[in-house]
Amino acid sequence: MKKKEIKAKENDTTKPSPSYEAKDIYVLEGLEPVRKRPGMYIGSTGADGLHHLIWEVVDNSLDEAMGGFANEVEVVLLPSSRVRVADNGRGIPVGIHKQTKVSALETVMTTLHAGGKFGGDSYKISGGLHGVGVSVVNALSTFLKAEVHREGGLFEQEYQRGKPRAKVKKTASSKQTGTVVTFEPDVEIFESVKFDFDRIVGHLRQQAYLISKIKIRILDAREADEKKLSGKNDLYLESKLESFPSYSFYFEGGLKSYIKYLNQEEEAIHENIFIAEKEQENIFVSLAFQYISDIQGKEMSFANNIYTPEGGMHLTGFRTALTRVLNDYAKKNNFLKSDEDNLVGDDAREGLTAVISVKLREPQFEGQTKARLGNPPAKTATEKVMGDVFADYLENNPQDARKILDKVILAKKARQAAKAARETVLRKGALEGMTLPGKLADCSSRQAELSEIFIVEGDSAGGSAKQGRDRRFQAILPLRGKILNVEKSRLDKILTSEQIRNLIIALGTGVAEEFDIARIRYHKVFIMTDADVDGAHIRTLLLTLFYRYLPQVISSGFLYIAQPPLYKIQSGKTVKYAFSDEEKDKIVEEIKKTKGLSAKSQKEDAKKQKAQEEEAIEETEGGEEEKSSSQEKSFGISIQRYKGLGEMNPEQLWETTMNPANRVIKRVDVKDAAEADKIFDVLMGSEVLPRKRFIQTYAKEVQNLDI
Repeated sequence: MKKKEIKAKENDTTKPSPSYEAKDIYVLEGLEPVRKRPGMYIGSTGADGLHHLIWEVVDNSLDEAMGGFANEVEVVLLPSSRVRVADNGRGIPVGIHKQTKVSALETVMTTLHAGGKFGGDSYKISGGLHGVGVSVVNALSTFLKAEVHREGGLFEQEYQRGKPRAKVKKTASSKQTGTVVTFEPDVEIFESVKFDFDRIVGHLRQQAYLISKIKIRILDAREADEKKLSGKNDLYLESKLESFPSYSFYFEGGLKSYIKYLNQEEEAIHENIFIAEKEQENIFVSLAFQYISDIQGKEMSFANNIYTPEGGMHLTGFRTALTRVLNDYAKKNNFLKSDEDNLVGDDAREGLTAVISVKLREPQFEGQTKARLGNPPAKTATEKVMGDVFADYLENNPQDARKILDKVILAKKARQAAKAARETVLRKGALEGMTLPGKLADCSSRQAELSEIFIVEGDSAGGSAKQGRDRRFQAILPLRGKILNVEKSRLDKILTSEQIRNLIIALGTGVAEEFDIARIRYHKVFIMTDADVDGAHIRTLLLTLFYRYLPQVISSGFLYIAQPPLYKIQSGKTVKYAFSDEEKDKIVEEIKKTKGLSAKSQKEDAKKQKAQEEEAIEETEGGEEEKSSSQEKSFGISIQRYKGLGEMNPEQLWETTMNPANRVIKRVDVKDAAEADKIFDVLMGSEVLPRKRFIQTYAKEVQNLDI
């Protein structure tokens, strides 16, 4: 675990050293490379990397389940940012390892690329095949404890930042088998060590669908008394933590249950969920899908139960077979007349909810975070299974086949209409050239990386923004009212909207097949709306447009929400702005303290405040003056509540919302694409009942409701 470092001789400080010899090479041993470059192993040191620690440990437990050696996994969030993962598998071996001369448990926990997944038959299928998982977690934790129930005993070892604190020892007898790993992420490595309970629940629910008949529990015991949890040698803690938030998942239906869950708020085109499970060339392929009346599709792909958000060979094989079989059936049954009339992939996948899962012995993932599967045989196997089983399904279910073909052929016609509309938009943009569309006030800069565009609500706000901006790099595009809700609209209809056409032309990216993020004209795209209900609605409509039809703008990190202030607080010549009620109260209190208002007089003035409730609101330039309490008035504190961007003068708008030195902005990011898709569908879709249920469920959590 030492860092072998040979110091070079002192060189002439006036000249660069030409030395590049064997003595200049640094060797990082053991787990030190992980601490030196954590992003190489877990993707990042932000929230994604933090949660990746849990996935790595859980993967090992799930590997035991996939091998048929475990049927229960429990994940517990503990106080002090600790996480405990337990399973009832075989338990990590604790005997002396022939190669390393130390316990096999210590070898697995402290050595990269050490585990039972690199040879032999210990694991025919595994998700954590890279073998770096638990050792990486160990390296990036200030504390890690491994407890192994095996061979009639309980064996333990503790580590600090990847280094053992003592040898493996037997601490008690045990009739159970399994492994418990408890770790505490290192605050020196991660930006934050706060875990997102909902995110963990979503991930574990997904895993329970993929491995049928496994029970997975998740408990949030961060508020538990640490003393009551200490000294417990039990494999599971569920019975001791009944009063804390928890979820348990167990699904016998596998992928069929998963499709039902994903489509629970949707109208299905055909009642029967298509499912295929078959082994092909030593690869087990399992897939299920169902078409719904929506135009948006959902495809979830997995390799050895690891979610592959960027797809890979298995997803490519599925898509190829889906389109080919539909075209063959359509031509055979006279739904299509010629090869020129063929369906394309987008037609076949419109409104399709699909889950594709493959299990193979040696998965080749691109990157340690396993975002994409690279095994070519996975494509061949998936394409063969999907092609054979789906062709039989269409022949044996003619009613379902007709409904599916009607759906995809309608999508083809809409695609052809949208292509004509897109070409019109592109021609319009090219003909208008440098003048650009609508009321866009462009910036003088032609460097996209330095340029910004503010999409603002209405001509009044647009006028203030145009006057207040720095025209060298800031462009302004005012919108007239609310744009079309694109959630349930096809592209051909969307492009009939002048507002949306103008926005697409202004961005310069094109849309759909012609979209090219390299052509974007601004690397910062701001949605800037009023801080009221209408403003929030317009912002949501714009977010829906970007999420559904310009998603690369979000994934590239170019989309932002501008945050105009809610209040202007003035005392004498001092002017401050507040972006929330809490910030306003804090500023007011600070002004009072600076003016020498004592705690006693504050209490006295608070009593007098009730008498001021009927006081009239004075209208002032830039917004409404709030009802000021007697203590605020006695100290000359004026509070101004902004109701709209148009009510702010250009100088105020620049200083508070547009000036890069002062402004508060939020970058739009999608952490969980599947969950985001579901939320957009519920909130912006045509079905009223799911939206009503959502509002009833979360209404009590709304803190600042502007009516």
